[in-house]
Amino acid sequence: MQLIDTHVHINFDSFQPDLDAVAQNWRDAGVVRLVHSCVTPSEFEQTQALADRFPELFFAVGLHPLDVDQWRSDSASQILALAQSDVRVVAIGEMGLDFYKADNRELQEQAFWAQLEVARQLNLPVIIHCRDAAEAMAELIKDFWTKKGSVQGVMHCWSGTPEETQWFLDLGFYISFSGIVTFKNATQVHESARGVPSDRLLIETDCPFLAPVPKRGERRNQPAYVKYVAEQVARLRGVEVEAIAAQTTANACSLFRLPPVEPSQLAETHFVEIS
Repeated sequence: MQLIDTHVHINFDSFQPDLDAVAQNWRDAGVVRLVHSCVTPSEFEQTQALADRFPELFFAVGLHPLDVDQWRSDSASQILALAQSDVRVVAIGEMGLDFYKADNRELQEQAFWAQLEVARQLNLPVIIHCRDAAEAMAELIKDFWTKKGSVQGVMHCWSGTPEETQWFLDLGFYISFSGIVTFKNATQVHESARGVPSDRLLIETDCPFLAPVPKRGERRNQPAYVKYVAEQVARLRGVEVEAIAAQTTANACSLFRLPPVEPSQLAETHFVEIS
């Protein structure tokens, strides 16, 4: 069984003491590809070095909405140049809107729009962070479509209502579920996870954040735990976990144009219980 974790941040300091062991864990769990997001372009070289170290890792470059105080007049051109500099860049992001922790809406929207333009120019998907901003996000994307053209991407770590989920499905986006879907009280996320069409479904950890049940008490999430997300989504949808793994792997490869896994790589991975 193959799994793809479509959103990780393994450059964080909490991974540095034992990253090789963490990598062995994800390989033992059957995770054959990872997509690493940048929260600022300054992380690009560090993420590049991680991809050199772990060939199953691909990555994105962009500016997170909570870091838009770093946005400058040349930021879009910087992101464009970085994305063009490495064929392992498979998306622009993470980017988006966050009205929960910040109120600088105008600057967030400016940075988001500019990064949409970069993604469209490069024909790359976008990785979108959206918190307490679904209506504004949907309207902005619709406006972009009208003025500039369509973009493709994923609503990552999704926690919206079923109605909000449908807004982004109607715009052609994929929906990615994180460890939140394993939380007992996340009822609207459960409902959304049941309703997303199979060909638009993705899974992620967003590690080191949001460790899923049964690992929720751990301070650090890790890519191997994406299997618990897959298991919960399978339960909610009434299907076998192998079906969710196969579908989400195919979807991730399609959206991010990830290269196929070589047979020699498959021989090195097997699905085991992660302690």
